Amino acid sequence: MSRFTVTDLPIAGVRLVERQRLGDSRGFLSRLFCAEELATAGWVKPIAQINHTYTARQGTVRGMHFQRPPYGEMKLVICLSGQVWDVVVDVRAGSPTFLHWHAEILSADNCRALLISEGVAHGFQALTDDVELLYLHSEPFVPAAEAGLCPNDLRLDIAWPLAITELSARDAGHRLIDAAFEGVKI
Repeated sequence: MSRFTVTDLPIAGVRLVERQRLGDSRGFLSRLFCAEELATAGWVKPIAQINHTYTARQGTVRGMHFQRPPYGEMKLVICLSGQVWDVVVDVRAGSPTFLHWHAEILSADNCRALLISEGVAHGFQALTDDVELLYLHSEPFVPAAEAGLCPNDLRLDIAWPLAITELSARDAGHRLIDAAFEGVKI
């Protein structure tokens, strides 16, 4: 019996993963990851790193992050506390959805996660205070391969649901997309 329902999203290689909760009067169990079950959804690498983030204030935006090849990474993003508007942007050169974005609401209550393929940038906006996310990565963080898109780049035209109340200097400082931006080759 599968503990996950997996739905393809408009950007190839990005999938919504809905976890099944098994519960009774004591509480519940929710499986966060199963290599065997998620292999059919495209997760075919070992987990190389797990990160936990905390975002204090509603309206804060983090992202849009990715790693350049050969250190491109798959991510599974899970919300443990609060609620986020989780956004992906296709940065794969030659992709039919190049520079298109898609968003899903992830929360502690809805048991949803995003499985994100290599070559897809990721970010989120906190819809509540006190948000915690868990990230499973297929590759370790490599500072020299770190890259990102400016979350409020007009070329992306991401429709953030709330006014952006906080954005790090690092995220705001990513170069704006211009005609020279070719994306990443996977």
